[in-house]
Amino acid sequence: MNNSSEPESPGLPAPVFNMNKLIGYTMLGVAALSLPSCGIYKKYEMPADKNRYMSEFKQSLEAPVDSASLPFLKWEQVFTDPVLQEYITRALANNRSLEDAMLNIKIAHAQLKGAKLSYFPSLAFNPNGGAASYGGSHMSWSYTLPLAANWEIDVFGKILNRKRGAKVAEEQMEAYAQAVRSQIICGVATTYYSLVLLNQQLDLTKRTSEIWKDQVESMKLMKQAAMVNEAAVVQSAANYWSIMATIPEIEQNIKTTQNTLSVLLGEYPREWRVSSNLDFALPVDLSKGVPMTYLASRPDVRAAERGVAAAYYSLSSARAAFYPSLNITAQGGFTNMLGAMITNPGKWFIQLAGQLTAPLFSRGQNIANLEVAKVKQQQAMSAFESSMLSAASEVSDALAKYNANVEKREYLMQQIDNLEKSVEYTQELLTLDQRTTYLEVLTAQSSLLNAQLASLACWHNKVTSLISLYQAVGGGR
Repeated sequence: MNNSSEPESPGLPAPVFNMNKLIGYTMLGVAALSLPSCGIYKKYEMPADKNRYMSEFKQSLEAPVDSASLPFLKWEQVFTDPVLQEYITRALANNRSLEDAMLNIKIAHAQLKGAKLSYFPSLAFNPNGGAASYGGSHMSWSYTLPLAANWEIDVFGKILNRKRGAKVAEEQMEAYAQAVRSQIICGVATTYYSLVLLNQQLDLTKRTSEIWKDQVESMKLMKQAAMVNEAAVVQSAANYWSIMATIPEIEQNIKTTQNTLSVLLGEYPREWRVSSNLDFALPVDLSKGVPMTYLASRPDVRAAERGVAAAYYSLSSARAAFYPSLNITAQGGFTNMLGAMITNPGKWFIQLAGQLTAPLFSRGQNIANLEVAKVKQQQAMSAFESSMLSAASEVSDALAKYNANVEKREYLMQQIDNLEKSVEYTQELLTLDQRTTYLEVLTAQSSLLNAQLASLACWHNKVTSLISLYQAVGGGR
């Protein structure tokens, strides 16, 4: 008869039962500690009530999206020149910067995947074995085939904040990639229309040089007829050689621009054909300006705002570091070593454990990390505010440049019309009754050429301002 006062346990073995109770008590204690730490679970929200720039950004996001508005127009809708479209397609396919940006997105996605998998337990298989002989005895072989599992219980949101931070980082990389894409598209377009301008300048200069060459021959004939003197002949020749001297410079600029386009397209230097069509305009009405709500579509602004969110989650992680970590471990497998004895055949075994780790002696480092996280959050907000101001300035500058050049070109076209008549009238006067001098003819011809070149430059400035405006609102999808 058993006189022991302790009843026999009818259920699980006592060690396992006590471990379960230990884990249960530990989780209850951690849950109690977690009550004042609810803030570390809070999801990021834009601080619109405390920051004017963030408030404007939030209002822009909440505004209804118009697919026909400037930021959401596809680049094919903006750049309709088929030659230019071919070049942009090549650049997007070959550009190394865009390729690197897309690889950064893949890296961020892999990191996000790893953060999500942190919720699951880790498994490790570590088989080991050995043999021993004492005093000439037979060799005794021992082995253990353990499978260990470790599971971190995310009581205080450490894993949660890492996952949210990884998600924000992925979105930030996507915004950076869009910014690179927009720069490539608009860079190719700007270089393309620079080539169009230079080709137009070269064509105009060559046509004008032919006219001035004929003028030199006319002056020679008029001198033979005693209608002009030798001074008029040499002045006309000097005028002709002056314009001829500008042609090599234009051709050199064309070659340099061709090389720039080759770099953008990721190909070896070669001659790129361009259109002679000067018609280019954005398929939107710019008479009422550009709403500031478009700024929310800029990839650099979105990336800066995601940087604020990333800093928020880093700060939450720094706060969570002050709370304990709870890890549950389990180990099981097959072994022939039970205690100090070697038995054959072996037997199955299982072990469970719970560990609560509180950062008692690392508190100084945690405080430093928290202060750093707070400062980085302020830096992220400052970067966001700067991006908003820069975006607003770029949009305003591009729109002002466009309007100024539209008005300027209208005046230049009026000037060209009058100068063409002036050249015609002075040449007639010189030929018919000599009531004018060749200097007046030369002045009228030079003024006409300068006005024509200024008109082309004004057209180019208008085009580049439209491209800059498209890029300034985040276009290039």
